[in-house]
Amino acid sequence: MKSVCVYCGSSPGFRPEYAEAARALGQAMAERGLALVYGGGNVGLMGIVADSVMAHGGAAIGIIPEALMQKEVGHRGLTELHIVRNMHERKQMMADRADAFIAMPGGVGTFEELFETFTWAQLGYHDKPVGLLNVAGFYDGMLGFLNHAVSEGFLKQVHADMLHVSTEPEDMLARLAAAPRVHVDKWQEGREKA
Repeated sequence: MKSVCVYCGSSPGFRPEYAEAARALGQAMAERGLALVYGGGNVGLMGIVADSVMAHGGAAIGIIPEALMQKEVGHRGLTELHIVRNMHERKQMMADRADAFIAMPGGVGTFEELFETFTWAQLGYHDKPVGLLNVAGFYDGMLGFLNHAVSEGFLKQVHADMLHVSTEPEDMLARLAAAPRVHVDKWQEGREKA
């Protein structure tokens, strides 16, 4: 594992724990020699994690659509900044450049990125580990809903287990580094049980 894509809010949120976790994650990544791949913003948790990575000697690779760069939310002090045409190109480049993924607290954009990456893993489009950094219980409700989806037969437990969950940045990185590359054939498993 050489790089980690971090999905997180363009806002810092109201709790100081969110920014503290972003700074801790950035420091832990830099100390492990892991490059940050992220959405390229200089605001919110996005900017905090990028600044922390670079403050501790790490590399930060930002990927941002033209429209957001024009609004001056792009971080101009990164190791690399790629300006792309749209969100689809952004997400694809982020996925291609990363060896693992972590979602921190954020809004619907963060949720969408997490679930797309999680879906791609479930479908076998990649075998990279996906993590959820559940800072201050932010994702407790979502984790409960995923368990509900399992109990209702819409999500298989083997797929739910592909999402690595931790409350601490260093532990999250350790889990992802140790995670086996899992390829689950969603459709074959469904046929076997039918």
